[in-house]
Amino acid sequence: MKFAMKSIVAAAAFVAAGVASAAAITVPAGVISPDFNGMTFTGAGSLSFSADLLGALDTGKVSVAGYGAATATVSKDSDGFYIEASASAPITSLTIDSVTKQVLSAATTGGATQTAPVLKSVSSGGSLTVTDLNVDLANKKVYATIIGGNGVGTLTNFYLWDIASITGATAVAGNGTYTTSLTGLSITTEGFNTFVKSLGLLTLGKSALSGVTDFGTITSTITAVPEPSTYALMGLGLAGMGLVARRRAK
Repeated sequence: MKFAMKSIVAAAAFVAAGVASAAAITVPAGVISPDFNGMTFTGAGSLSFSADLLGALDTGKVSVAGYGAATATVSKDSDGFYIEASASAPITSLTIDSVTKQVLSAATTGGATQTAPVLKSVSSGGSLTVTDLNVDLANKKVYATIIGGNGVGTLTNFYLWDIASITGATAVAGNGTYTTSLTGLSITTEGFNTFVKSLGLLTLGKSALSGVTDFGTITSTITAVPEPSTYALMGLGLAGMGLVARRRAK
């Protein structure tokens, strides 16, 4: 009984020590980090606009263009209505749990600019840029830098969307490609008000935007690879195994 109790206490202490040693580590893209299993990564996050959001953009005749390092993909039908719109931005850093390698958050650079023309009862004209996303996977929140017209200016680390669901890979524990989808982006009250002011939305424009309950999906793709020296060590290890095998054969 005493031995069992000592074992339980020792195990609890071991677990506590493991928890205490865990830390949130930020790993920049393209940088080799021992906290990232000696790997480096590249990646991109793509925001695909929902059908509801595309409909609201159609109402206001709002144009969409890429901003900064992001690339926008836009297509319309023969009548000028949106078929799809998305923006893909490079991932600049990951914040991970140093023990579990769970991705706690990811930051991107670049985004998309929306420009609204003057349109009776819809908009008095304006612009809105959503850029430099910081996706908090742990709390299912999306922060961004907002550059708004009509006196809004630049707002950094702005709490913009809540995430309904996260699917796919949420940890990067070894080399390979990891894909994660963040679906059901719902806008915050402050985000909605900022959109309205930046774009100069009037009665019909506000009504169209308020009808958007899902702003779209963010899909991130991360490719992690070992550093070159890791491949060299693997090669030396394989060569050593081959040498031992030949000696045994003799």
